[in-house]
Amino acid sequence: MSLSGKSKIPEILKNYQVQLLEDWLQQQITDGTRQGLHKETELREECREFLDLFKNAVQQGDLSDTHAPEWKGVREMLASVSRTRSQKGFTPTETATFVFSFKQPLFTRLRAELAQDAVSLIEEIVLASNLLDELGLWTTEIYQKTREEVIMRQQEELMELSTPVVKLWDGILALPIIGTLDSARTQVVMESLLQKIVETGSEVAIIDITGVPTVDTLTAQHLLKTVTAARLMGADCILSGIRPQIAQTIVYLGVDLADMVTKASLADAFALALKRTGASISRTNRGMV
Repeated sequence: MSLSGKSKIPEILKNYQVQLLEDWLQQQITDGTRQGLHKETELREECREFLDLFKNAVQQGDLSDTHAPEWKGVREMLASVSRTRSQKGFTPTETATFVFSFKQPLFTRLRAELAQDAVSLIEEIVLASNLLDELGLWTTEIYQKTREEVIMRQQEELMELSTPVVKLWDGILALPIIGTLDSARTQVVMESLLQKIVETGSEVAIIDITGVPTVDTLTAQHLLKTVTAARLMGADCILSGIRPQIAQTIVYLGVDLADMVTKASLADAFALALKRTGASISRTNRGMV
């Protein structure tokens, strides 16, 4: 229905904006189960801003198309509300209820204005309900996107934290890998290792897979790529943490690690790395030097 004088909604929003705001706010305060996450002053400001934008949109646009340019301000405001509530810990349902809860105050006013015209009342209620449903679903969509962005960012941060490159000695680096090594993580591992090789000028890099639960063909290929990249940067690689189960799996899969130096433990790999760099550790009465 276009707003060519046929709908009562623009008129009601204009004439009863203050009353609608108070009724809507009071309903949310009464029904709200997570009031501790949101101050009443913040809620009032959100409601007031939404009503202002909503009123302007229905005056200028089409109630059947919330994607029209006239609704841009409403959608942007609701997107901001969704992101804020997502960060504060509201659920998707609680976020969408911000819009859905406006139905009752608006329907009450519609019934009062159209009490004598049942057909028009039904049409207006259906129109308003569809409009608010669409806007409510929009808040849920933005909420979900916000949560996905947060999860992606956390995964990236965890990936970086779980692949530290440690300088064990002058010219010797260690890269302990914990967890599954997939394509995305291999890229992070490779970039971290190569950057550290450049920064320190290290000659040997130990890649320790003690914390890798299983090694399949794909994991082995990722390891080989990392070793090849390190060699191109002038650093030899030693693969440590080869447990009996992993050794059997590698043999069973037919993965060729002939060109890669392997050791059972990080300590063994470190001892070999020291030898390659011309360093040595000797034990004295006071400890090691």
